[in-house]
Amino acid sequence: MAAAAELLRVSRLSKHYDVPGGDPVPVLHEVDLSVAAGEFLAIMGPSGSGKSTFMNLLGCLDAPTAGEYWLQGRNVAGLAPDELAALRNRLIGFVFQGFNLLRRVSAIDNVALPLLYAGIPRAARRARAQVLLDQVGLGSRAAALPNQLSGGQQQRVAIARALACEPALILADEPTGNLDTHTSQEIMGLFTRLNLERGITIALVTHEADVARYARRLVRFVDGRVVHDGEVTP
Repeated sequence: MAAAAELLRVSRLSKHYDVPGGDPVPVLHEVDLSVAAGEFLAIMGPSGSGKSTFMNLLGCLDAPTAGEYWLQGRNVAGLAPDELAALRNRLIGFVFQGFNLLRRVSAIDNVALPLLYAGIPRAARRARAQVLLDQVGLGSRAAALPNQLSGGQQQRVAIARALACEPALILADEPTGNLDTHTSQEIMGLFTRLNLERGITIALVTHEADVARYARRLVRFVDGRVVHDGEVTP
């Protein structure tokens, strides 16, 4: 079987933040990492280790101080903000610990939001959003507001929204952090199916070892450096 194509690669990726009147604060130090299409990796590390900064760079939400980031063969490290926004919308889906749903907007319109930014007509984006809600088991709750849904249901809406533009990569930052154990297992089962059945690449930040075990690869950060990169122990 042929090896999967490379989806992303970072080379000597570094990030520091400027402090007024002080020295720059280094967060990432010359990180090298390659991820093939269809991988499912967990990213772990203590607070302040740089893992969230790394995820922000992968998601084109921030720019590196130095180094290169190649996504589907394109060096994105030096792209202009509008180019980064277009790339995010087309290739990357985001799932956050706090769900990040618009409170006064229905589930179906939350899911359809990326399609609005992509310029899809209203009828088509609502039809697509309904299909996605059906796929995550919430088709009957399309009209519900976020405060009418449980935490697990809100995260399912967030996952459906992440899938709206058929991304190649889903970045999930502590997606089970606000959920109980049973609901966390359901959400991780959904991520697993998306990875196995659709071939979507998933990179997931977590502090929880039992959540990381759903992945097949573990990358561990300490002090802004990768100290471990290998298979997850079943």
